[in-house]
Amino acid sequence: MKAYFLVSDSHDGWQNLAQDEYILDHVKNGEIYLYIYINADSVIIGKNQNAWKECNLSAMEKDKVKLVRRISGGGAVFHDIGNVNFSFITSEEIYDVERQLGVILNAMRELGIPADFTGRNDLTADGKKFSGNAFCGRGIGRQHHGTLLIDTDLTRLSNYLQVSELKIRSKGIDSVRSRVCNLKEFNPNLTTENIIEKLKTAFAKEYGEPEMLCFDEKAKEEIAALYEKQASWEWRLGQAPVFDYELHTRFSWGESQLFLDMRDAVIKKAVFYTDALDTSLSEEIPQALLGKRFIGSEIAGALKTIGKDSTNELAEHILREIPS
Repeated sequence: MKAYFLVSDSHDGWQNLAQDEYILDHVKNGEIYLYIYINADSVIIGKNQNAWKECNLSAMEKDKVKLVRRISGGGAVFHDIGNVNFSFITSEEIYDVERQLGVILNAMRELGIPADFTGRNDLTADGKKFSGNAFCGRGIGRQHHGTLLIDTDLTRLSNYLQVSELKIRSKGIDSVRSRVCNLKEFNPNLTTENIIEKLKTAFAKEYGEPEMLCFDEKAKEEIAALYEKQASWEWRLGQAPVFDYELHTRFSWGESQLFLDMRDAVIKKAVFYTDALDTSLSEEIPQALLGKRFIGSEIAGALKTIGKDSTNELAEHILREIPS
């Protein structure tokens, strides 16, 4: 096994996510990377989210807050320089989320923080969330990245996210807000520098002393191309469908928005947005529905052929919503 460690010298969310994606595209068998970066004011949305519905874009433009779309699933979050981000990137055969989270938890505990892993993708301290995690696979590469709230402005999140009524009903705004914390609440002397140092130490203890990763000129050219994608309107915002039918609901696995464009009651195009961690749903669901008639049983049957608990649950909901 070969371990690498990198701390980005940029606070530009587009640059940092471009580098993150580059490493994933080039990871080799037996390699593991721990990549650390800090973004200046940004809203980071999941790969399959609808930015027009999730974000208050006018407020973001006014306050010069960047919109950044990551390649992993999950929901929208706000980043500022009080938030440290980590990214484990490995080849498939050594990818182990529990082991990777152990690095984060050990680093936190060394700093006197009572950290634990709970829920589907959260790290908590004393029952309060300080980190959310998201995941992506590509070729032999596997990516697991997340946040560490150190001293971020938790009040700004609500300025830029348009929390749906479904999430309000499902979780309750007060309870969501009360579950989130900054790590400085547990250690007032905490800094980004000592967090990064403890992460590096815990990573070395688990995977061996890492090499420091440097990008050569060819890598920088590829990263520049990925930066252009990150910065582009098409990647960040170019997904705003005008469709004949919209179904918007929330399940245990995430919020979903299904759009159907029809001609003569036959589905000609489908788009699926979700904050689910399973990024494949946005491709599998539209493919399954193409050419199906707008009949509840036919749509549900197509969804069930995907064979996942999430799509089976969506199929049962469709049967209740669309006549057969």
